Amino acid sequence: MRVLPVGERALLVEVASGEAAQSLHAELLRRRADGSLSVREIVPAARTVLLDGVDDPVRLASRLPVWDIPPLPARAKDAVEIPVRYDGPDLSDVAARWGVPEHDVPEIHAAAEFRVAFCGFAPGFGYLTGLPSRYDVPRRPTPRTSVPAGSVALAGPYTGVYPRSSPGGWQLIGTTDAVLWDHARVPAALLAPGTRVRFVAAGC
Repeated sequence: MRVLPVGERALLVEVASGEAAQSLHAELLRRRADGSLSVREIVPAARTVLLDGVDDPVRLASRLPVWDIPPLPARAKDAVEIPVRYDGPDLSDVAARWGVPEHDVPEIHAAAEFRVAFCGFAPGFGYLTGLPSRYDVPRRPTPRTSVPAGSVALAGPYTGVYPRSSPGGWQLIGTTDAVLWDHARVPAALLAPGTRVRFVAAGC
């Protein structure tokens, strides 16, 4: 763990892996909830967690490296379920990279339990981890100029759902009608860092 000052009231914590960042994020949220940590914002990324609005950043920076950070629980009781039609144009390419028949891709993907590691790219877009590393796939060599909203996609170790139509280079394996971002909803984002997610195969 490496703790770096950011301005006068913030810290950037660098860790060794995405799993470590998720565990640290969960522990920071727990400590803030029980009153033992005073911080305004806790923002996870791929291998960092940013703490903003820290009351005593010097003291916290000295304490963080010696904290006992418990691993994330293997499974959660409650998860957001997202119905998916596994009808994406890259389904056959993903199957070939995985070395499985095309009809096995939905079963493998829907069997995993995902967790939102962090959010970015567009409002409501979560970077979800949960598939074993053997199912990592590269981005497309040439990005699409327009990916439809609701596209379920893979890139590297992540699964994501495009909340709106936008350019993108991820491998598209399905579509969903779930609304990822709604200004009229509180909170507007369906998925937040730490949220558990399960994809449920729907009729194609």
